[in-house]
Amino acid sequence: MSAEVRQFTVGADDEGVRLDRWFKRHLPQIGFATISRWARTGQIRVDGKRADPADRVSAGQVVRVPPGGDPVERGPRARKPLSEDQKRLAEDMVIRTTPSALVLNKPPGLATQGGSGTFEHVDGLLDAYIEGADGPRPRLVHRLDKDTSGVLLIARTAGSAAAYSKHFAGRSARKIYWALVMGVPDIEQGEIDLPLAKQPGSGGEKMMVDETGEGLTARTRYRVLDHAGNRAAWVELQPLTGRTHQLRVHLAAIGHPIVGDGKYGGKDAFLSGTISRKMHLHARRLIIPAPGGDTIDVVADLPEHFAASMENLGFDEADGAALPPSRTPPDKGVKKAQAKAHAKQYRKERRGERRGRGPADDAPRKGPVRPAKPGKH
Repeated sequence: MSAEVRQFTVGADDEGVRLDRWFKRHLPQIGFATISRWARTGQIRVDGKRADPADRVSAGQVVRVPPGGDPVERGPRARKPLSEDQKRLAEDMVIRTTPSALVLNKPPGLATQGGSGTFEHVDGLLDAYIEGADGPRPRLVHRLDKDTSGVLLIARTAGSAAAYSKHFAGRSARKIYWALVMGVPDIEQGEIDLPLAKQPGSGGEKMMVDETGEGLTARTRYRVLDHAGNRAAWVELQPLTGRTHQLRVHLAAIGHPIVGDGKYGGKDAFLSGTISRKMHLHARRLIIPAPGGDTIDVVADLPEHFAASMENLGFDEADGAALPPSRTPPDKGVKKAQAKAHAKQYRKERRGERRGRGPADDAPRKGPVRPAKPGKH
């Protein structure tokens, strides 16, 4: 441990990271409690000024560290060899390259990260995007479910990862999904507002609507773009919060599960005929501010099974090209009445379920839907 005051210059790869994260990378032997105490007493300085552990540092700034820590010399990270097929897959997924990010079109069936029994995933392919022998490894900043396809943004450096993560957490990133759902919602556009929680006994792998007061707030704005009679509808979705499986649970809760989503829709989530049994949920478009003042606006093509189902049902992709309005016209009385009826029906079914006379566990249940309120996304 150093007995002298030390000064370190923030590198380009640490642009935008929190000060406590900077310590974790370069001085991991110093605990958070010590960092907090040093900050409170003014012993940590950034460019000569007092600093808080939550402050973000910029490349070129000088961090003053009191006695008690030596820097960790980090050698180049060992890279896992990738097969030619993996390299080709990584290359084929890229749909946009910017100085701060790579934008991928993730295929369905490929997990974003590894887990129990999951060995093929996007995170495992990121070494394919490293530039040079000692370039920084790109980083994940958000997730898509394994069976959800579409836009996935990868940050090129730690600094850009911090910037993009802030936009995703702060809801300044605009995410637009397409889904095919069973049946047709009574209200053509509105907002689903149902709290979510992990379903007991599922090992945390399944979510449920939870109105006990302990569930996390979850809100989804939707708009019906077209429908094939009463059989199915093509729906545009905007998650206003970012809960696990949010879109899937919300649509199943209002009685319109996503086509192919047997996990939340049960046997009622599949169409007969030639429609694929794969899940029809696609992250179609992402609009997000980029470091430096630019904006990334990217659209991902539909996977083969989704495009075939669209054609089979008579839907035209061009009908969903326009951005959803950022402001919605004032609600009409009839829409308010419909939303109220939805909520009443949902409470009635829940009461029946608690008495043991409710629908089967895999049957879709309706939930409260309110017409979209005026305001920004």
